[in-house]
Amino acid sequence: MNVPSLKENIMAKIMHVQTVLVVEDIEALKEKTGEPNTKDALAKAVQHYLECEYTNVKDMWTKKLENVVKKRTKEISLEEK
Repeated sequence: MNVPSLKENIMAKIMHVQTVLVVEDIEALKEKTGEPNTKDALAKAVQHYLECEYTNVKDMWTKKLENVVKKRTKEISLEEK
């Protein structure tokens, strides 16, 4: 699923949203996204979720493992050449 980013879609409709989250979760999200503030960390996390190929997969871990195995097999194949 290819979702255009907010920067790509200048005419995007904007909705103000609020939620209650645990402070530790927000701090962990800011650290993981590399964003210094909550608003940007949440925006980056939502954008990633919308673009991530695994969000629509029923068994995400199986799909991830398959991709790792394919990548490693390709690397080994290239090393042997």
